[in-house]
Amino acid sequence: MPEPLFFPKAAPITLDEIAALAGVPLPEGADPQAAFDEAVPLERAGPRSVAYMDNPLYAEALAETAAGLVLVSKRFAERVPAQALTLVCAEPYRAFAAVLARLHPSAMRPGSCFESVGVSHGALVHPTARIEHGAVIDPGAVIGPHAEIGRGTTVCANAVVGPHCRIGRDCAISAGVTLANALVGNRVILHPGVRMGQDGFGFAMGPRGHAKVPQVGRVIVQDDVEIGANTTIDRGSGRDTVIGEGTKIDNLVQIAHNVVIGRHCVIVSQVGISGSATLEDFVVLGGQVGVVGHVTVGMGAQIAATSNVNSDVPAGARWGGTPAKPVREWFREITAVKALASRRVSAKDEKE
Repeated sequence: MPEPLFFPKAAPITLDEIAALAGVPLPEGADPQAAFDEAVPLERAGPRSVAYMDNPLYAEALAETAAGLVLVSKRFAERVPAQALTLVCAEPYRAFAAVLARLHPSAMRPGSCFESVGVSHGALVHPTARIEHGAVIDPGAVIGPHAEIGRGTTVCANAVVGPHCRIGRDCAISAGVTLANALVGNRVILHPGVRMGQDGFGFAMGPRGHAKVPQVGRVIVQDDVEIGANTTIDRGSGRDTVIGEGTKIDNLVQIAHNVVIGRHCVIVSQVGISGSATLEDFVVLGGQVGVVGHVTVGMGAQIAATSNVNSDVPAGARWGGTPAKPVREWFREITAVKALASRRVSAKDEKE
């Protein structure tokens, strides 16, 4: 049985196309029409392959590669083997990504699970829903009353779009996604199992029991956001939960009610953000970071993985630890504790 081809290749890409994507001039004397069939890692590359290198950990793989073309940063350009063409780029990985996208366009966003065209006969679309021409609705998808879906958007199998939700154009709503009380912009990608717009965790707690507080806000997702599998985003309690333009969220992230996330943030897997926290633009949260409610993480701040943020973080800061603090202070504490432990072990050995 032949192996399935999940991401078919487009036509070969020429050297002048690659140079244009990378924004660099052609190598002197190179054939602009030289063609390449694939973009692969250094160790798998052959004469018609494009590879890249910008990390010293892969210096040995670079020296041994059989690639026909290497996208490389200036510091490693002299290490490219003689048989390979070299394109020196400021950002080799970004250039490599552009080549991959050109060769495998179907890998850029989830597509129809059923290769559907238009609204499938197996979809359940309420008569009052508005579906623009050019949208794709897979079998098993449910589109609720007064929902609106823009052209070029795909709603995959068994996804549910609740009443009055609006989804913009050229979005990908993957299999098993559920949307409620949400407004979604253009070119948004929601991976399988995303849950968006459900109740926030709101209760008036007391000795007589915990009274449910109605959650009457929305979720607003701006353009060009990508949200990973099985991430949950609660709707606001009174204010809206907002995900800013261009933000990228990994799998298994929990975002609570009233959270406001700015533009072009990066949030890695298993992060938990508590209610009413604010992340300003270009914030980065490493894996398993916890952010308590009602704090603000300033523009461009970076939080190290597994840290716990329980106070406001200044713009541009780099913090880590539990509780999170400036990285230098955190490192000093770790060094001091390590030194103290070492002294105690040495003292114990002397007594023995």
